[in-house]
Amino acid sequence: MKPPLITIAGPTACGKTAVSVELARLIDGEIISADSMQVYKGMDIGTAKITEDEKKGIKHYLIDSLSPNEDFSIAVFQKLAKEALTEIYSHNKMPILVGGTGFYVNGLIYDNDFTPGEKDNDLRAALENTANEKGNDYVYDMLRSLDPEYAVTVHPNNVKRVIRAIEYIKDTGEKFSEYNKRERLREPAYTVKSYILNMDRAMLYDRIEKRIDIMLEQGLVEEVKGLMAKYDTSLVSMKGLGYKEIIDYLKGEYSLDDAVYILKRDTRHFARRQLTWFRHQSNGTWIDVNDYGSAKEIAEFIKNDVKELLC
Repeated sequence: MKPPLITIAGPTACGKTAVSVELARLIDGEIISADSMQVYKGMDIGTAKITEDEKKGIKHYLIDSLSPNEDFSIAVFQKLAKEALTEIYSHNKMPILVGGTGFYVNGLIYDNDFTPGEKDNDLRAALENTANEKGNDYVYDMLRSLDPEYAVTVHPNNVKRVIRAIEYIKDTGEKFSEYNKRERLREPAYTVKSYILNMDRAMLYDRIEKRIDIMLEQGLVEEVKGLMAKYDTSLVSMKGLGYKEIIDYLKGEYSLDDAVYILKRDTRHFARRQLTWFRHQSNGTWIDVNDYGSAKEIAEFIKNDVKELLC
């Protein structure tokens, strides 16, 4: 049998962290984060990073692994995640891959090849200059015109992914969405059981807005000020949700109330794009969080469903 792997995915604020910790306690597991932002040190409040108390003694990987000025791509994620898997298997533990970045989740499951479209440095530089001069939305609109199916799964501020997709399309003449579909036809590299958490849309949006209110109470603005004192605001990490909006406020581009409004709005849109991605790109079992009374109950369901992996 191929090495076992459990994945728990879903939109932001749907409860993935609590479920994964409860499951890890039930099945003697360790957790790998598939989050594109929690990997960065010092970016804690704005990423709703899991705390030591919330970990409940469960070992986590790819949390606080890089500085905000270090490159983190799907290729880097694959490398670090495979190293984590090797360590987890050596402990005779069950790996649980958790996160809302479905592109990363599938990239590991199918061991996708992400080398195409990364060699044209001149094109990349030109697109990066265009983004700097005309804005992220301008480059995003370029992608949307070339590959609307893929564009709907990417946030306009994720310039690295937007540019990478355009590079691939220009280099090969093939849509990046078609490349992804072909890669998904690969056999999984692991014996996988995948789960996607979801909940009533109104409830999810309410949880998102309350989470952002809590971030502000915890000191999100001060966290961003500290990061701005250390790092260039043009870094990919500094353009993440929760950071770009507060940076723009601190630069005087709009008021704090406006920044919070934009952050809540864009996070809701991000959650919707995540769900769209999972519906079209994932073969996992969907779990309606509203059908359960607690994270532990969901973890119990998953434990019973993965019995064949625990043998």
